Amino acid sequence: MKIDGTSFWIGLLAGAVVMLVVCVALLFATAAVMLKHQRDRAAKSYPATALCPLAGDTAVTDILEPIRQKFGVPAMAAAFVTSEGIQFVGAVGVRKRGTEVPVTLADLWHLGSDGKAMTSALIARLVERGQLKWDTTLAEIFPELAPQMNPDFQKVTLLQLLSHHAGLPPNLALADYLGDDATALRSRAVRKELAKQPESKPGSTYEYSNLGYIIAGAVVEKITGQSWELAMSNEVFVPLQMKSAGFGGTGTPGQIDQPWPHTADGEPTRENGPAMDNPPVMGPAGRIHCSIQDWAKFVQDQLRGDRGESALLKPATYQKLHTPPFGGEYALGWLVLDRPWGGGKVLNHGGDNTMNCANVWIAPQRDFAILVCVNQSGDTAFQATDAAVVELIKLRAGKK
Repeated sequence: MKIDGTSFWIGLLAGAVVMLVVCVALLFATAAVMLKHQRDRAAKSYPATALCPLAGDTAVTDILEPIRQKFGVPAMAAAFVTSEGIQFVGAVGVRKRGTEVPVTLADLWHLGSDGKAMTSALIARLVERGQLKWDTTLAEIFPELAPQMNPDFQKVTLLQLLSHHAGLPPNLALADYLGDDATALRSRAVRKELAKQPESKPGSTYEYSNLGYIIAGAVVEKITGQSWELAMSNEVFVPLQMKSAGFGGTGTPGQIDQPWPHTADGEPTRENGPAMDNPPVMGPAGRIHCSIQDWAKFVQDQLRGDRGESALLKPATYQKLHTPPFGGEYALGWLVLDRPWGGGKVLNHGGDNTMNCANVWIAPQRDFAILVCVNQSGDTAFQATDAAVVELIKLRAGKK
């Protein structure tokens, strides 16, 4: 049989092309399988310092990523905690919008006003030690300044300060309290702000007040002789082994080595680093950052304490911290609410330093807590954290 030469070469070329296409397809298929394997391994890996179980990480990231995309936030981290510790943990997204630098489980997240519960726990340590009482007044703590105080503020107690019932305004005029010597500035706040007229009669009205927690920080400094920052480290961070915990903004200025702060419109701030936060005087009201795992250690301790289990403080002290002393919903650094999914009483608080957002819920009767962080401020970021909480509750209930 005669074979036409032209047809032969055309057929050979066509066959070569087909073989090439097949080989390329096989190469890409193999690469995809290898990449998937690497991603699967990466999704189940944890930094050496993170004592977390491998199981559940993918479950958390599978929940977070669609939420992150829906709300358009740069990154999220979340943990599901019981009295035994972290059960699930995950982080998704990028440290800075417009880059491809991913967040990790070793990253630090700003907690904002969720640090108020830590300030309350610090003061509780001093109460248990007998250095303070819950009904100790400001005049008793600062006798040298009492003559200059407004008479109503002289009688304000620690319980009133920490539950936002001290008659103080929401904030300082922060422009008058700039500087790095936070201890001196908090002492100045005691002298100047307590000489003014109260916003309402102390003990009568709930008014959320960062200033109240700044004054509480000054109380810690007067009683311990240490800065609030050092006392917080010694009395809370070290006993709970929160080794990543610190103060102020996160990251090295100009480097994308930690989650970068973003404003409420989702845009990255022009700068990052320790100074990108509220002024140092605000520390006791909310300048703490740490890894999601270390925040979980504090939350686990609060959960264990409320359940009467072994914890940093005595069981009765946690009940004091978690009970509104003047009615309403605010206790000492915690909102106390009722939710069916929590079996009744739950604890909640949110934090936002205008560049980051954090949200935590504790359900003592069901023995779990959920904490979520976003490196963006504002309502959209908060809605993203709430959506994550809802889905993580479903995860616990076995609905996902």
